[in-house]
Amino acid sequence: MGYSFVELAEDVLRITKVLMTPPEIWEEAEKLGLAQKVGSSGKTPWNTISARIYVNIKTKDNSCFVQVGKKPVKFGLKSIQYPNALLQNEIIPQKEKDEVSKEKNDRRKEKHEGFIERDLHPLLTAFVYSDQRFKCYTKTIYHEKSLKSIKGYNEWLHPDLVGVYFPYEEFNVLTLKLSEALKENRYKFFSFEMKRKLTLTNLRECYFQALSNSAWAHEGYLVTLHISDQIELLEEFRRLNDAFGIGLIKLNPENIEQSDILFPSKINDRLDWNTVDRLAADNPDFAELLNSLLEDIKLGKIKSKYDEVWSTEKIFEHTTNKKITVSPQTV
Repeated sequence: MGYSFVELAEDVLRITKVLMTPPEIWEEAEKLGLAQKVGSSGKTPWNTISARIYVNIKTKDNSCFVQVGKKPVKFGLKSIQYPNALLQNEIIPQKEKDEVSKEKNDRRKEKHEGFIERDLHPLLTAFVYSDQRFKCYTKTIYHEKSLKSIKGYNEWLHPDLVGVYFPYEEFNVLTLKLSEALKENRYKFFSFEMKRKLTLTNLRECYFQALSNSAWAHEGYLVTLHISDQIELLEEFRRLNDAFGIGLIKLNPENIEQSDILFPSKINDRLDWNTVDRLAADNPDFAELLNSLLEDIKLGKIKSKYDEVWSTEKIFEHTTNKKITVSPQTV
């Protein structure tokens, strides 16, 4: 395995012996010649540092890191004594009213930018096609095609994309036939709810929309391009993830393979067949997906049409034309 962001942060903090924010860690790593070792081509590697350290602290009992202070949040090492340090058990205060107001203004401003949520679909399709956790094909579900019904009845019913994992490349024919004879399922459904930006203001609404849209599948995810106030937001997302299981993916439009699964989804052993049945009855795109799946299972190979997996060149052209980027000013 290569040199990781976690190793980079640990090395920088051990060498400098001072508390640092993620941007400061990255700046120092560049000075020390460590930054080039991680091979990052993204424009905001400090966000990846922040997320990786945060997850390390929350998931590893023996984590070497400690989170310190309020605003800005800084990181240090447990092995180093820092003067007057306010440590991890400090409760990070909630956002002030003026900050919440600013977030709302930012959301209104986004409506006038040059791309919409569906412009992010090809990026997710390319990521989950190549990422080892998914290795799946996707199908966009167009909500407007659903049957009209009583207002609110179909609200938060349809995911934005559904992914299907086929085991054909991972298992040989005899293994697949045996698993079918033993009634063991090797196919997996993933459900994805797409958002342009997550903030503390909209997090819970977005999360529970994703929960409603995606909990029927083997794995369900909330997918976003921008994440603001990352430390506080990730703390709240961790609580929601622990309670309800929906995962979080942050897209990297500059290098789609370096998109991050910040929180993996809880894995459901069985599909919610009542919801599958309702989706198939209400939406022709979902019904078409099921028909395609049945045809491909019957043939034993993938012949149906799913969302196109774009090349790196086509994604670059798309993100350039649509001005899809993650800059320090928007996260």
